Amino acid sequence: MPLLDTLANAMNNIWNAEKLGKREVYLKPASKLISSVVKVMMAKGYIGEFEFIDDDRAGIFKVQLLGRINKCQVIKPRFPVKHKEFESWEEKFLPARDMGILIVSTPKGVMSHEDAKALGIGGRLLAYIY
Repeated sequence: MPLLDTLANAMNNIWNAEKLGKREVYLKPASKLISSVVKVMMAKGYIGEFEFIDDDRAGIFKVQLLGRINKCQVIKPRFPVKHKEFESWEEKFLPARDMGILIVSTPKGVMSHEDAKALGIGGRLLAYIY
């Protein structure tokens, strides 16, 4: 049985639905990590509202799309990054200065790299979106 990366599947589903011009997408299975990544995307204005649907299994997220995503993908392996190193990772994964965000898992929760920089903490890179 191969190991499945549910975050990678969720990001792929969002990007594919966005390319097709869909208004909403369903992500399953639901998890705390996917929930926190989607919250960051919502806070930064890339997606609309999302809701959890209980299906008596792992659950499903229903996410509203706004048509603002050009690309979103997970970063593998999940590189550790210090708060002073964000600039070099931005150059690797984001197309231009001040365009897009890196999503980082930190000791204070999942957040954008901008918030982590402001707090002066590092973490592990999860995904990028622009």
